[in-house]
Amino acid sequence: MALSRSARLGTVVTAALSFLTVAASSAPTHGAPGIGDTYFPQAGNGGFDARHYALDIAYDPASGRLDGRTTLTARATENLASFDLDLQKLEVTRVEVDGRRARFTRDGDELRITPSATLRKNRTFRVAVTYGGVPEPLSGPIVFGSKYGWMKTEDGVFVACEPNAASTWFPSSDHPSDKAAYDITIKAPKGLTGVSNGRLVSTYDRGGSTYTHWRESRPMATYLATATIGRFDVRTGRTPAGTPIYVAVDPKLKNSNSVDVYAVTAEATDYWSRVFGPYPFEETGAIVDDMPEAGFSLEVQSKPAYSAVRSESTIVHELAHQWFGDSVSVERWKDIWLNEGFATYAQWLWAEHRGTRSAHDSFLAGYNSVPAGSSFWQIKVADPQRDTMFASAVYQRGAMTLQALRERIGDKAFFELLPAWTKLHRYGNANTSDFVRLAERVSGQRLDDLFQKWLFTTGKPAL
Repeated sequence: MALSRSARLGTVVTAALSFLTVAASSAPTHGAPGIGDTYFPQAGNGGFDARHYALDIAYDPASGRLDGRTTLTARATENLASFDLDLQKLEVTRVEVDGRRARFTRDGDELRITPSATLRKNRTFRVAVTYGGVPEPLSGPIVFGSKYGWMKTEDGVFVACEPNAASTWFPSSDHPSDKAAYDITIKAPKGLTGVSNGRLVSTYDRGGSTYTHWRESRPMATYLATATIGRFDVRTGRTPAGTPIYVAVDPKLKNSNSVDVYAVTAEATDYWSRVFGPYPFEETGAIVDDMPEAGFSLEVQSKPAYSAVRSESTIVHELAHQWFGDSVSVERWKDIWLNEGFATYAQWLWAEHRGTRSAHDSFLAGYNSVPAGSSFWQIKVADPQRDTMFASAVYQRGAMTLQALRERIGDKAFFELLPAWTKLHRYGNANTSDFVRLAERVSGQRLDDLFQKWLFTTGKPAL
């Protein structure tokens, strides 16, 4: 069958347009400077998926100077002419992509890198950044008005970076939606210990320095990485159920509190493994440093960091985060109640486990203690806004939501739901809608009204 002249012309035009469409879609792009989180629009980076960080850092406590080389292994998710990393204030002296020098520019906290050739979609590449300077902690209203990030101590540094301070000490895609594995090597003056995530691979002395190499093989959000340095009394062993444990305590704090951090950490790790599902990491533990200026503790992956010897209740809260926040991480920061509400509810479950108070009574105590006119009830827990993302309502009303859910669907369904959640999203990310869907699936009930009342509506809910 022969085509007419007009039909042949139409075929040529269609083919040409198809070619142009394909060519346009495959043209190299500039990776986005942020993933578009409404709380931190420039956090994280577009165009690639972080797979592994090799952090090699050297710290001099006397001068406060940090010198580092970060090698990021990533996979391009589009054809990249250039891409960004997040880095705050530190000076960059050299960048290489796959072993070849790359051009770079700075724009605020963005480090834009232009490799010598286009990085094709799905290609795995390595970018190495050499940098240095004196890291500065962040401050402001977000973390209870406290400084956070890289914080100098008398003998070293306390590193706790939630939500956006990882990029104050290493170049990264600094958002929890872009998780990766880590190897972290710390060089510090001899006599000081560098403590980080995962398992200790090696430690040795050379000249006047001590080198420690840590490996976190499970995916980790950037803000959970640490390189805390100081004088520590270290105790290692295994929990009764067999999980390796590493606890480092500043000797200044050894006798400052009656809480046995090692014993509580071991016991709580094993108990939560029975309630929330298998422990998600290779090691459990704690870093307890003398850092009074930091009025908080943080769920550093595998080893929560405490700025003093905290209470048993704080320890069980931070360990619960190993499941809720570390293994299952938020997709966007507005979902932070999935971390803090769950960890606060874990404190209520611990009191119930200890036989001191039921979770129902903890719920009532919190509910009744806050008047209806309090600003506490004006926080929308499902989207608390950046500067109030760690407001007490996110913790307490988040926990109240879970108790209301438990009483609605019953203990059987509720305690099936918790490990189902941590299994479904293990080492990944999730949001509030994901949790609502799973709760409805496990319980067999429609629960829109409950979550609307407790998470999405301001004002004190009627009981």
